Amino acid sequence: MNGKLKAKKIGFIGGGAMGEAIIAGLLKAGVCSAEAIMVSDASAARREHLKARHGIAVTNDNMAVVSHANVLVLAVKPQVMPEVLREVGHSIHDDAVVISIAAGIRIATLIQSVKARLVRAMPNVCVTVGEGITALVSTPRVDAHDRAVTEELFGAVGSALWVEEAKMDAVTAISGSGPAYVFLIMEALMQAGVENGLTLEQVRALVYQTVKGSAALAMEGEHPAVLRERVTSPGGTTAAALHELESHGVRAAFLAAVAAAVRRSKELG
Repeated sequence: MNGKLKAKKIGFIGGGAMGEAIIAGLLKAGVCSAEAIMVSDASAARREHLKARHGIAVTNDNMAVVSHANVLVLAVKPQVMPEVLREVGHSIHDDAVVISIAAGIRIATLIQSVKARLVRAMPNVCVTVGEGITALVSTPRVDAHDRAVTEELFGAVGSALWVEEAKMDAVTAISGSGPAYVFLIMEALMQAGVENGLTLEQVRALVYQTVKGSAALAMEGEHPAVLRERVTSPGGTTAAALHELESHGVRAAFLAAVAAAVRRSKELG
């Protein structure tokens, strides 16, 4: 952590699950205090939950959050974003860093209403457990300091990666939708384990730790293909299993799945 958020006041318009995950990560990492955070949300129940759980300031007034913040996170649903931009866009300070986490809302749309330093962010669901990956796109006005602030914010819930906006559809297909692909693999492995005599408790422990350990091993730096070959002994059980997967077109299915997700992302965006 670089400590730049310590000097910032952070506002969230929208107090849903993704916004709350970021708030919880910021507080857990100690990169800012609860007193520095203000959240607006239309739901009284949601506001009370956020206040009670995190000790932050809450309001139903979006303009109060805009006045409070020099780092403003727009954490509303995409269909609500146009209304929010009409309400607050003209009042956002020119020197504020504005971060949108609304899926599919492009920089070109945001910049029509907001003249501040703009960042478009695409976090994935894993931020809710502090292990997310967030793709970031910025306007030219975003300088090195703003980038460091943004990286620190999302670093509190995982890691961040700057990309060109033209690549955001691919990002959506890989990391945005990616957890669902992994969960499907886990689901299938668990079913196979039960069908071959393991209890649900046993297979859950085996699958969860195997996926976690495999990711940790890959993050040490070796290419997944190298690691796969290392696990696969000629004529062994893994070789037999991989032969079945390839013969059923699993690799091709994943390539087609990601391509379909990219196409759909382009249609929605």
